[in-house]
Amino acid sequence: MDSQHWRATIKAAQSGDRQALDELVAGWLPLVYNIVGRALNGHADVDDVVQETMLRAVDNLGSLRDPDSFRSWLVAIAMRQIRDRARRRTPERLEEAAASDFAELTVLRLQLEGQRREVAEAVRWLDDEDRQLLSLWWLEVAGELTRRELAAAVGITRQHAAVRVQRMKERLETSRGIVRALDGACPDLRELTGRWNGRPDSVWRKRLARHIRGCGYCGGTRETVVPAERLLVGIALVPLPVGFTLSLAFGGKTAVAAGSAGWSAKLLGALTKPAVAMTAGATIVAGGAYVVTQPPHAPPPRAAVTPTATATSEPPPSASPTPTPTPTPSPTATKKADLYGTVVDAVDRAPDPDARPAALPRRPESGVTSTGGPKAVMQHRGDSVTLSGRGYVLVRWQISPHARPGGVVMPAWTGLKGKLFHVASGGSRRMDDPLPGAPNGYATGMGGPDIGYAVLPPGTQQMWQNEYFYLDGTVTLTQNERGCDYGITVFPSDWATVDKDVNEGPAQGAIRYGLVRDTGTDSAPVPQYVTRATPADPATVPQRSRV
Repeated sequence: MDSQHWRATIKAAQSGDRQALDELVAGWLPLVYNIVGRALNGHADVDDVVQETMLRAVDNLGSLRDPDSFRSWLVAIAMRQIRDRARRRTPERLEEAAASDFAELTVLRLQLEGQRREVAEAVRWLDDEDRQLLSLWWLEVAGELTRRELAAAVGITRQHAAVRVQRMKERLETSRGIVRALDGACPDLRELTGRWNGRPDSVWRKRLARHIRGCGYCGGTRETVVPAERLLVGIALVPLPVGFTLSLAFGGKTAVAAGSAGWSAKLLGALTKPAVAMTAGATIVAGGAYVVTQPPHAPPPRAAVTPTATATSEPPPSASPTPTPTPTPSPTATKKADLYGTVVDAVDRAPDPDARPAALPRRPESGVTSTGGPKAVMQHRGDSVTLSGRGYVLVRWQISPHARPGGVVMPAWTGLKGKLFHVASGGSRRMDDPLPGAPNGYATGMGGPDIGYAVLPPGTQQMWQNEYFYLDGTVTLTQNERGCDYGITVFPSDWATVDKDVNEGPAQGAIRYGLVRDTGTDSAPVPQYVTRATPADPATVPQRSRV
């Protein structure tokens, strides 16, 4: 869509055209959401700051004299709201967790890989001021903003902006080095981070940067490091999350707006009527609520396109009016009576190789069906399989530190309906057992000094080659590979197979017998990384399961 069209749309909205305002909001909200989301890295205040920005833009649109400056004007409002939010923060709120990590959301929604993923994750390590500047610079190199607009939004000259951006880029490159090192397998770095809580901050950024500068393993790189600006060119905006709500009219604010800008009474008054329009997947509904919707069974949302002066393509035609989506029930609605199983949140000790396992309780089984068939091989991030029925399931592990060592991002069980237990471990070895006759440096299934190690998140159970689960219901298992290379294969199984596996031990030349975890009751352990929810990114499922 060309700049002439947007100039006409802005003028029509200033004159009180409700449909023009709908189009304006739908077109520019993604840009504001990306600026605020990246500047605050998905903090719980993101929605509030986006709301305040759009309200101020709507409230003051009548005062904008030059429609051609709308974009820089809107971005400047967003930056002021971000800075105001920083000044309003109290000490108690400084430790609040992010509502959703925007760096991880960027990786997921835009399907970033390799060094592009590395840049997105490095944003976590920047200070607030640098992250605010990066939120604009990212959009500049992606072609969504100009340098003039960036400087105007920050309130500095273009020359000063060039200096600020260069310094920010240097700190970003340092942060990229930290992300790269944490994905590696340096034993000294593991020792250094033993007391780290996993939350990026300036203190740990300095400590880790100092280690990297003096470490031959972490300081070296196995591939050419591409400058961040070359990686970000042309990357689209992160789409608005489904269910995102923006209220454009509330309470007495409408009346105040009417007095300050002649068009507001007519325009915002119209917004209090029932659902009026659907534009690019966003609906204006009663009360002036702007809700991002997605029809059932719709494909994953594609990256949104923000109108720019150079854009030439027309937007998709408006769809039919859509009712307000039904709110998703709160997780807190789960009753305590629904909880079952033992929560396993500490690393267990390996049994003695000659220790016979306990008897395996026999649970009812009618069989489990799998969307992946009798053998679902999952080698890549995002691969998933849905299991349904009553019976046993085998998950077989293959860790590949020789291909790519580093931190292991564990698979996740999501959308659980019914019950799921972790009943046994087999395959005649834990993955950290020594491998007899292995080549020099390949000490265990988790790696060795010559090739690096697969490193589990703190508190995660060490997996065996074969892990057995009992399902009574439905659940989806997703492979979440991020750092270390690994694969899992999922087989529907049965009690006899599990019992035979765990009882085949050293007499058959294997390393050890298996381990029975099942108590035969609802007090049996549940797997780690399992939830009844269906998050957009299964890798965000917490380790400590509460089902």
